[in-house]
Amino acid sequence: QVQLVESGGGLVQPGGSLRLSCEASGSIFRFVAMGWYRQAPGKQRELVARVTAGGTTNYADSVKGRFTISRDNAKNTVYLQMNNLRPEDTAVYYCNQALTGTWGQGTQVTVSS
Repeated sequence: QVQLVESGGGLVQPGGSLRLSCEASGSIFRFVAMGWYRQAPGKQRELVARVTAGGTTNYADSVKGRFTISRDNAKNTVYLQMNNLRPEDTAVYYCNQALTGTWGQGTQVTVSS
């Protein structure tokens, strides 16, 4: 059974940066797409960024040019580098492996002065 463990959330001022990490267990990581989602209070969970097994990426329009998703198959880890953070980026961020339907426990990101 695949497990995903996120880390790296926290409190940051507007304009600041954070890097989220998601480490996956199991041996299929390098063969599957991985995604980052977020859910703000009172809102639906939404896709933030996704990276395929081959490294192709796509982003929500709201984060294009500010966020970068990447993966390190040797470490079974996917990252989300978040720059120029805005208050509207405040949410719980979740890692997802679509093939297995696995979600991480979530990590809180709060952008506030």
